[in-house]
Amino acid sequence: MNTLKSFLNLKSTLFPVLILGGLLATGSLAAKESLNFLLIMADDLTVNDASVYGGQAATPNMEALAAQGMRFDRCYQAAPMCSPTRHALYTSLYPVRSGAWPNHTYVYDGVKSIAHYLQAAGYRAGFSGKTHINPPEAFPFEYLSEAAKNKNPDFPAVDRFLADCVEQDQPFGLILCSNEPHTPWNKGDPSAYPPEELVLPPVMVDTPATRADYSKYLAEISYFDSQVGQAMELLKKYGLENNTLVVVLTEQGNAFPYAKWTCYDAGLHSGMIVRWPGTVRPGSETQALVEYIDVLPTFFDAAGLTVPDGLDGRSFLPVLTGLADNHKDYVFGLQTSRGIHNGPGYYGIRSVRDAQFRYIRNLTPEITFTNWVTKQDWWEEWKAAAADGNTHASLLVSGYQSRPAEELYNCQADPWNRHNLAGDPELAHVLQRLRNRLDQWMESQGDQGQPTELAARGRLWRHSPQNQGED
Repeated sequence: MNTLKSFLNLKSTLFPVLILGGLLATGSLAAKESLNFLLIMADDLTVNDASVYGGQAATPNMEALAAQGMRFDRCYQAAPMCSPTRHALYTSLYPVRSGAWPNHTYVYDGVKSIAHYLQAAGYRAGFSGKTHINPPEAFPFEYLSEAAKNKNPDFPAVDRFLADCVEQDQPFGLILCSNEPHTPWNKGDPSAYPPEELVLPPVMVDTPATRADYSKYLAEISYFDSQVGQAMELLKKYGLENNTLVVVLTEQGNAFPYAKWTCYDAGLHSGMIVRWPGTVRPGSETQALVEYIDVLPTFFDAAGLTVPDGLDGRSFLPVLTGLADNHKDYVFGLQTSRGIHNGPGYYGIRSVRDAQFRYIRNLTPEITFTNWVTKQDWWEEWKAAAADGNTHASLLVSGYQSRPAEELYNCQADPWNRHNLAGDPELAHVLQRLRNRLDQWMESQGDQGQPTELAARGRLWRHSPQNQGED
């Protein structure tokens, strides 16, 4: 623990310093001439539930964007929860290094975000929709709506923002964060997805309550897709389609088991679609491994701006331009259960994935894993089915709450990560290689495993000095 404290005391030396000199690119910074950025993000959308990735939820606007740009099939975030995911995306730092590793978290003092970098480069940094980031001074966006009252993008406000950017000839970076398909599933049209006609994923037990909620969840995905369409219509309204780099992200997996709150592929895998007319080849797809932390440096690289120093992410511009097929050899993720609803006192998970295999380390396998999932009506149906001898239900219920210390999955053959290969002697060399790579990453981040999990309580925003929270 003393080592961890020393790391935290020295944290200020690890963060990027905002370099003002040389940040601006040469040439005009007019909104219609410079490269603008539009980032649109869903909330709790398992990537392969969307039709653009072969799923059942209709996403025609995302399909249109994919037809006009590039679909990334191997994009990952660093945590399967909303708050650390967003902090990592906006800072380009992995969660432990930034200080934002549990849910409902906040970054260390002095950490800079994309808002600082864009503004220093002469851009307006707009934001509308769900935030879930702290402290406010680390994310000085131009907020276009009050998040406490509106967790979805305020499109009239977005309209005014774009109109003003065009009138003032000022480039922009705009982030629109939806609250969908996060629970409660109360938007969209569930009648478009009759429960009895749905094909359930293999990590679900077929029960009435499961089908009913899955229908509502799919409807919310289509609702999110309509928000993507609204955003694109506003770009078109102001003649900004051709000089705006658009990125759509699906965030981590849904709130059903084996997705959100886990480091299985369905929890850490994200959809990403990039549209950039004249640069990204329409209808292209890539298998390059990329992470959310790579988005910020890619934006700056694409605009010809100096990429800020000290980031964990790196630009995947060569992938966008067709000059490279690969980006990274490994992507990383972690789950910290302190601070989640109905979570255990602690349940830390660490993971690394290469192009084929995912390795998962459960720091306290002796603990029973619980969260919001294990309080739902359909979870009770799953347990009842398991008690009645349903083998599928029994395996899903027991496997979700009781896990071994190590897991290894062939993600190509087993995309839902159901067949643990950690004990396969023929894959012992793969297991050891990924163990070593995960150890290296954790060391580089100051992540000490269980001591870091126990320190997570102090990284909850309600306990922060800024928020004057009480333990």
